[in-house]
Amino acid sequence: MNPVESLIIFSLIVASLTVIFLPRKGLLAKWKHTIRSTERVLIEDALKHLYDREYNQLGCTLQSIAGNLEINSDKATNLVERLEKLGLINSKDGKLSLTPKGRSYALRVIRVHRLWEKYLSEKTGVPEIDWHDKAEWKEHELTPEQADDLAASIGNPLFDPHGDPIPTSDGRIPRKEGVPLSSLKEGNAARIIHIEDEPKAVYAQLLALDLHLGSQIIMIENTRERIKFESDGDEKVLAPIFAANVTVKLFERKTDVQKNFITLSNLKVGEKGTVLKISNALRGQERRRLMDFGIVPGAEIAVEMKSPSGDPTAYLIRDAIIAFRKNQSDHIFIKK
Repeated sequence: MNPVESLIIFSLIVASLTVIFLPRKGLLAKWKHTIRSTERVLIEDALKHLYDREYNQLGCTLQSIAGNLEINSDKATNLVERLEKLGLINSKDGKLSLTPKGRSYALRVIRVHRLWEKYLSEKTGVPEIDWHDKAEWKEHELTPEQADDLAASIGNPLFDPHGDPIPTSDGRIPRKEGVPLSSLKEGNAARIIHIEDEPKAVYAQLLALDLHLGSQIIMIENTRERIKFESDGDEKVLAPIFAANVTVKLFERKTDVQKNFITLSNLKVGEKGTVLKISNALRGQERRRLMDFGIVPGAEIAVEMKSPSGDPTAYLIRDAIIAFRKNQSDHIFIKK
């Protein structure tokens, strides 16, 4: 081997070793970072699971962690041992519980998750069905300081768009309220205060029924086979297992129950009404746009004309004519 070939080979070896072992940017450093990141994600997901079980007064076990995180028993065992060594959980008689340190950590992760869902609902056009998945990624990325900045940018909200309370920066969170929709008796009147977004298939079904926070519920029929109820005046039917994912709060006074539900889309040309409220189905930029047009409680609105196809419809609001599509006017409640 001549000197030139030896020099080339030596240079290639040096370059290869540099690529592998370069501090922070080398392949080995990146591989270690990936391993640490993966471990951190598992730790944070496990802490979230433990907190959720505690918040809902349910027990947590090795098996429930394995099922929730979709990992095998061996990996779950190693994870639990790691959590114990870090002082994040306690284990006794097969039951797992958070330590104060673990609970604080879990709440920091949950805070980011719910803030990001609120951000997506208020500031973007991301579909509701995708909020949770996107927040699942973001919750592992933001620092507590970045979470505080995010909260300030969206008005320091108290609840996420599903009705879950957002922990404060110092870890305070209100107690769980309400009862499952499936527990209501015939004739009970209540308001939706929470819609569970997992599992995704069930959440998609609830969205398809146009159920939203703030919707008024009147129970019509509750059997083992089905649950029939009114939601803001529209009759709906759900399987009991799906209805259990909706939390409601009973009205304290009968006078709080709204009797008649008329939407803007019910008006005919020449008719007018007074705005009562905008459904929570309309949120973020779309909701603010409607309010900028004058769609606020107490505002008078009249139907000027309908397009040949019937959609959109032109309305007179504050001496201005504005067109709304039916999927918007269906969510504006009025009284004649």
